[in-house]
Amino acid sequence: MDDQIIELKEDVSSSPLYSKDFAPVPRDQRTWNTWNFASIWVGMAVCIPTYMIASSLISSGMNWWQAMLTILLGNCIVLVPMILNAHVGTKYGIPLPVFLRLSFGIRGSVLASLFRGLVACGWFGIQTWIGGSAIYQLLLVMAPHMADSLYLGDFIGLNLAQAGCFILFWLMNMYIVFKGMNSIKWLESWAAPILLLMGLAMLGWAWNEVGSLSEILQASYLLSDQSDIRFWKIFWPGLTAMVGFWATLSLNIPDFTRYAKRQKDQIYGQALGLPLTMILYSFIGIAVTSATLIIYDEAIWDPVALLAKFDTPIIVIVSMLGLTIATLSTNIAANVVAPANSIANINPSKISYKLGGYITGIIGILIFPWKLLADPSGYIFKWLIAYSALLGALAGIMICDYFIIRKTKVVLAELFKVNSIYKKWNPIAWIAFTFAILPTIPGFLVVVEVVPAELIPAFLVNLYSYAWFVTFGLSFLIYYLLAPKQSG
Repeated sequence: MDDQIIELKEDVSSSPLYSKDFAPVPRDQRTWNTWNFASIWVGMAVCIPTYMIASSLISSGMNWWQAMLTILLGNCIVLVPMILNAHVGTKYGIPLPVFLRLSFGIRGSVLASLFRGLVACGWFGIQTWIGGSAIYQLLLVMAPHMADSLYLGDFIGLNLAQAGCFILFWLMNMYIVFKGMNSIKWLESWAAPILLLMGLAMLGWAWNEVGSLSEILQASYLLSDQSDIRFWKIFWPGLTAMVGFWATLSLNIPDFTRYAKRQKDQIYGQALGLPLTMILYSFIGIAVTSATLIIYDEAIWDPVALLAKFDTPIIVIVSMLGLTIATLSTNIAANVVAPANSIANINPSKISYKLGGYITGIIGILIFPWKLLADPSGYIFKWLIAYSALLGALAGIMICDYFIIRKTKVVLAELFKVNSIYKKWNPIAWIAFTFAILPTIPGFLVVVEVVPAELIPAFLVNLYSYAWFVTFGLSFLIYYLLAPKQSG
């Protein structure tokens, strides 16, 4: 890929679609190098969901190396649209909402970016609650009586100390939003080596306690209660879930790569940071959990629950601080930038990135994330997994439009004009989007138990296991067939 950087040569600052936050990043402000992008991925990938990600695969019937292979393959696959969508950010210096104006239309981009942004609002609340819980557990080590603090009633469902820790962690997130995008680069670069060392320390503890890595891996076969499951039956839905794990970031990666010095920085940084960190930290999760079977005679998947087993306060304190840093670094990069920009895109001249971030924070409180996590139906997680179908459809259209139809050529100033050569709504994109997701809807309705499985053909139910691949491929193909003569 070329390292050409296109800068805005026309004054469009009076347009309501223009803002300083959405303006193409000038060359002299491109300061992110390969290490910055690698550290971004270390900071995002080192989190509790990554630590626990292999659990669903192993409990479904895979062994440890099959789970590792599935995770590695899924992340290598999602790395492709990640790097492709990142190209426009580096070349033109624009964030996702502006990029979407190209394929979905000047006004249509608002709806398209909200598809990406709103799910991040939910994840922001959930991760903020996890971070607040880590602080709460840390304080309980030093002041156990805080568990008896004032109960705030059934509507809130928390005691005063829990609520205070949640708000404290929320304020930490909002402070990073206030400081701007460069503070994210600083946070991730600083946190990355610490988080990797903490993960390796947990692996070292497990290895030391058991005495043999081979014995630990052998114990992993006891983590599954499924002995007669065929590998290929669980491989494809597992692979789709692994792709869906970062399918969100594969869309809004231009929000970060617009600060890249060169295309090589974002390509090498992401290629080094994403798959390697995911496979390493997932392996640590499997190894440590398998070790708990030997050490405690029970499998402890949740690292917070595991840390509660330690009797040494200093270990708990250091670990909980690390967990707080890990959750903060993941939350800011993965769950704040996208919704902040999506909300700002509703009215760029009046809603700034910071205001969008503050609105995201308010939504994160209002959804009561501790109650979402306590929902035994698990519907929220079924919905989040299903979301990969929508994200796949968006990605297919974006990549086809930018690389195949326009051959990476964009009239930059036109993306900021109300009366632009790019339509307000691009019907071809929305037709491709709609028809791409239609085949996955029956399977989704069965999974969330809205429609009985016997009423839906087995083929459509099984098709849902490939949701991201189906919608990506269909949207790409339909858009290509309907819009072969578009030009930038």
